[in-house]
Amino acid sequence: MHKFPVIGLTLDAEEPGGYSKFPWYALRQNYFTAVREAGGLPIALPHDAAAAAAYLALCDGILVTGGAFDVDPALYGDTSLHETVSLKPARTDFELAITRAALAANKPVLGICGGEQLLAVALGGTLIQHIPDSITNALAHEQPNPRDQPGHTIAITADTLLARIVGSATMAVNSAHHQAVATPGPGAMVNALAPDGVIEGIEHPGYRFALGVQWHPEFKVDTQDIAILRAFVDAARG
Repeated sequence: MHKFPVIGLTLDAEEPGGYSKFPWYALRQNYFTAVREAGGLPIALPHDAAAAAAYLALCDGILVTGGAFDVDPALYGDTSLHETVSLKPARTDFELAITRAALAANKPVLGICGGEQLLAVALGGTLIQHIPDSITNALAHEQPNPRDQPGHTIAITADTLLARIVGSATMAVNSAHHQAVATPGPGAMVNALAPDGVIEGIEHPGYRFALGVQWHPEFKVDTQDIAILRAFVDAARG
């Protein structure tokens, strides 16, 4: 085991334009700094599904990040495609491959925002394609205020891994998503809800550490956000 657990972070991918005239990878710096603050050594993982096992061998834990895109509904058995859905197939193929491999190897997985949704699909769960069309009187889950500020609160389910980590029944969270988990998958459980009933967290007790949160703890808008990252890194250390 490494002195600092090596945490593989999945990258986002962008088409030419802006930073480069050629396709490029991107990820906010605070993902990396938060992992370092939590005691891990973050490395970036490019999208190569065929090499997922090789990349996993370098890592003690996998952090599946968020991004401005969606998991293909066909991957969770939905034949419809909402007009708001935006796909990045190469990213999703890689993230599913390395997440499933990590679960099979019982290596810790933390899914953040879209990463929580990806984890749910990897566990056999399903997603809500567009919250405003599915949830009556839904909150503004794509919050209008900056992402480094809270958007709403969540209620945390007692006697769950998340509850043990944060030591609280509620948290303030930021919110940057138009989709959400509908069902967490066989054996998985919901561990947090927004006031409108939207699922905000999932976990699977059958694995050493398989946790998804719908918000972005790397921004640390709640004092307990860093505890989530520390628990993940500690699990990777063990």
